[in-house]
Amino acid sequence: MSQTRTSAAGGMETSYGFREVDEGEKQGLVNDVFHGVARRYDIMNDVMSLGMHRAWKDAMVGALNPRKSSAYRVLDVAGGTGDIAFRIIEESRRLAHATILDINGSMLEVGRQRAAKRHLADKLTFVEANAEDLPFDDGSFDAYTIAFGIRNVPRIDAALREAARVLRRGGRFLCLEFSDVDLPLFEKAYEAWSFNAIPQFGRAITGDGEPYRYLVESIRKFPNQSDFAAMIAQAGLSRVKWTNYTGGVAALHSAWKL
Repeated sequence: MSQTRTSAAGGMETSYGFREVDEGEKQGLVNDVFHGVARRYDIMNDVMSLGMHRAWKDAMVGALNPRKSSAYRVLDVAGGTGDIAFRIIEESRRLAHATILDINGSMLEVGRQRAAKRHLADKLTFVEANAEDLPFDDGSFDAYTIAFGIRNVPRIDAALREAARVLRRGGRFLCLEFSDVDLPLFEKAYEAWSFNAIPQFGRAITGDGEPYRYLVESIRKFPNQSDFAAMIAQAGLSRVKWTNYTGGVAALHSAWKL
């Protein structure tokens, strides 16, 4: 399979890293990856980002600037372990309510345990469901967030349409994802690290480097910043823009439901 990025026209539906798989097969394969890494998810993110994911997530929540209100409702998709939702609740002075949705029950169980330790359980709802078919009414949320999860959704266009549907008028969409590095020399060093070192670290940490190989390859296949922005606009969201972090290693895409 080609190692080039997919475009706004699609292609991630049958892309399992650099492998081409049958339509409908990808979700099960991705589920197996995250069942395997759920207990070591924070370590996985530290390895993938050299620890920078923590600063990027803080910046994402800062950009959201959640209202300090008990009426504020946010949906965090593919957020099973709670990293983003916990930050949002704390930023709202523990007034807002977050619904954490994930298709993977193992990730959600880690999130529930972490929420209990932080005494946040009453501010959170955990839902096991598919981002492509959200079990919520139209206009249910003030904000929709997803961090490092959209590239693992087979039908990204369907997930984006669902995001637009469940947002209220004036609602905010924020997506943090690994992206296309825009500094040539840094890009070469980053790719060498990603394809050579990360799977080896994954094997040392978990005993299996293949999930990490998939995660690295999925980053390389994901649409670049402008193509992903076009997909967000095609889904019906407005004022789409993005901000690069660390030279484009990650990018925060934002939009509004108008």
